[in-house]
Amino acid sequence: MKQYLSFALTSLIALSACGQPKPLEKEVAGKGLENKKLMIRKMKLPSALKTGAEQTELYLPLLKGKRVGMVVNPTSVIGTQTSVDSLLKLGVKIQKIFGPEHGFRGNASAGVTVNDDVDTKTGIKAISLYGKHSTPTAEDLADIDIMVFDIQDVGVRFYTYINTLQHVMEACAANKKTLLILDRPNPNGYLIDGPILDPKFKSGIGIQPIPIAHGLTVGEYAQMLNGEGWLKDKVKCKITVIKNANYNHDMEYTLPVKPSPNLNTQQAILLYPSTCLFEGTYLNHGRGTQFPFTIVGAPYLKGKFDFSFTPTSIKGMSETPLFQDQVCYGLDLRTYDTAELRKSKQVNLSWLISLYQASPKKEDFFNSKLSKEMGTIEKLVGSGDFRQQIIDGKSEAEIRASWEPGLSAYKTMRKKYLLYP
Repeated sequence: MKQYLSFALTSLIALSACGQPKPLEKEVAGKGLENKKLMIRKMKLPSALKTGAEQTELYLPLLKGKRVGMVVNPTSVIGTQTSVDSLLKLGVKIQKIFGPEHGFRGNASAGVTVNDDVDTKTGIKAISLYGKHSTPTAEDLADIDIMVFDIQDVGVRFYTYINTLQHVMEACAANKKTLLILDRPNPNGYLIDGPILDPKFKSGIGIQPIPIAHGLTVGEYAQMLNGEGWLKDKVKCKITVIKNANYNHDMEYTLPVKPSPNLNTQQAILLYPSTCLFEGTYLNHGRGTQFPFTIVGAPYLKGKFDFSFTPTSIKGMSETPLFQDQVCYGLDLRTYDTAELRKSKQVNLSWLISLYQASPKKEDFFNSKLSKEMGTIEKLVGSGDFRQQIIDGKSEAEIRASWEPGLSAYKTMRKKYLLYP
């Protein structure tokens, strides 16, 4: 596993690993134990996981005396404060804030354009990367010495923050700025699954040829973007990654802050690689409720399922959900044991297959023209075959077989960029 890649000037900073416990000889007094020696193993407790942002001692020297631009959102936290607020208190000169989808403070709904603004709390200019442009301009970066990227990802291709990372890297490369990445754990880091994105279906929810669940942290993905020559014009961005301490990909990690308005529970985050596929179907997947991505259904499934819910307009989450104010019938996955996903290490396709089979409106199931709230299944899955495979009644095993050899090739390529076991 390469920690340093010759094509990019990348610095990786981490805490040292814990040593193995050493036995300690000790005299023990007590009933029946006089003058006897016992071997007592003095155990070290496991070291606590620390995000890159929390290890300020490792990167404050890199920011000292510099004009800093920060790509952040509500997940950018150090303890109970945003990293912006924390670093300001530590004397860092933050020149500008750059916000992705949903904005810096997370007040905008999914897919809603965010305008440039001034952050009311700090008075710092906030540039939107989900508005007039998705890439920082030369003018945006003119008074910036170093950029910082500190955003929590959830490990899937159609979650747009990794696209923001790519655009920021391209801008930094073009304008000769260093990008400091404060890495964070991937809550779905154990999962590498799905078809490789076909370039024909490249979109705002998928740019690069990676599977649905990519199994990388943001820092690792940045190395992949550089190493595979995926940045525009094959430029290389000068990056420095502050690694998570005491982290591995199989580790269970509960996010301290919801990563976006509709991923508002840990259950939703863990189901998201599977249930986000319902965005490409004529089903409501919990938008317009407090349980997005954990429930799914439609009015036309009445009599097929007992569970029901009614989507309503919720400001900041979903103002016009599919089947608004209509009773929907379907699946309740709020108590589904997500350990089953971890055991299988696979995206769950059975839920979508069963709902298609139960639907009396099969001709409408993937028809994205029926509602602006629907996405296109090909863009979500990344494959032009999936729709027809479901219609033809292909088994989950047959569908998965069609993802090869691309998925296995990706898994091999991925190993070059890993920073963690």
